[in-house]
Amino acid sequence: MTSSRTEDFLRLVPWWLIAIAGLVGWLVAEAFSSELYRQILATVSDGIGVTVFVAAVAFAAATLLGLVVAIGLQSRLLVVRQAARCYCELIRGIPVLVLLFYIAFVGAPLLLQLANFLAAAARGSGAPPLFESRDFSLMWRAILALTISYSAFIAEVFRAGFQSVGRGQTDAARSLGMTPRQVFRHITFPLGLRIILPPLGNDFVSMVKDSALVSVLGVADITQMAKVYASGSFLFFETYNVVALVYLVMTLALSLALRALERRLRAHERR
Repeated sequence: MTSSRTEDFLRLVPWWLIAIAGLVGWLVAEAFSSELYRQILATVSDGIGVTVFVAAVAFAAATLLGLVVAIGLQSRLLVVRQAARCYCELIRGIPVLVLLFYIAFVGAPLLLQLANFLAAAARGSGAPPLFESRDFSLMWRAILALTISYSAFIAEVFRAGFQSVGRGQTDAARSLGMTPRQVFRHITFPLGLRIILPPLGNDFVSMVKDSALVSVLGVADITQMAKVYASGSFLFFETYNVVALVYLVMTLALSLALRALERRLRAHERR
């Protein structure tokens, strides 16, 4: 009996979490016991706010856009379905870094030219340009690129969640006289959301990590601040140790929060 309990205890203990917590604890102890590491951490910390802002805004916008595309994938209109499918396949086939450069240096200037053209048409041909390149900062160009890139993946997450809802439930709702919009609002979306939330949370963790790519545009996030410091001090090993620690703490905290949310949802379903 005692042996069985011991085996159950050993099986249930999150050893992966203990190992990572030990590694993080060791890195934190090293960081705070060294003046050099404290200096690097202070420099890198200046970019945490930018990283969090970019990831949060881009993910919120990507979720909304992904939901719209997912609804398009479920549309009864063939043209809408094909357009949504084309968008997903096209965006998912382009690497995030390539799309980041494309949006920043091709897409954003085209948007500004279009906005200036429309403004000139409304105000008169002799009017000066309404927008200039500096009005669309590199940070917002990066946010737009991450939004577009992740929206295609999130759309597939929503689609899979909506399709997981049993047909019998939607048919029963229609038999009660609900319109397709009411069925989606009261049946498909709430039931599918329970399946959608875990992969959606994983996408948010991935967004936090991929936000490091905005450093290639000079956006002052964690990675960019570390890059500037390391290029001036040549302390690449120490600097990127701190960067890895900061990202690890952020993503681990998010992962644990998402696991807690999943447990809470499962407990709520059992009631």
